[in-house]
Amino acid sequence: MFLIFGIRSKDKIVGSRLGRCEVCGATAAQTLVRRTTKFSLFFVPLFPVRAARHFVTCTNCGRSRAAAREELVAA
Repeated sequence: MFLIFGIRSKDKIVGSRLGRCEVCGATAAQTLVRRTTKFSLFFVPLFPVRAARHFVTCTNCGRSRAAAREELVAA
């Protein structure tokens, strides 16, 4: 008998805004991404194992960084 389990992270785009990237310095669209990590049993996500985290990703260079609390309120 096999028991298939693990954890899986899933990203969801929450919003976007125009801003200046801290890495490449270009003014481009910045997407706000919410990442949740859940425990899975037989490929079915059951319950979260980590609190949701938010990231800001630059559409110009593709780099992402952790979002500050002020950025979450603005989106």
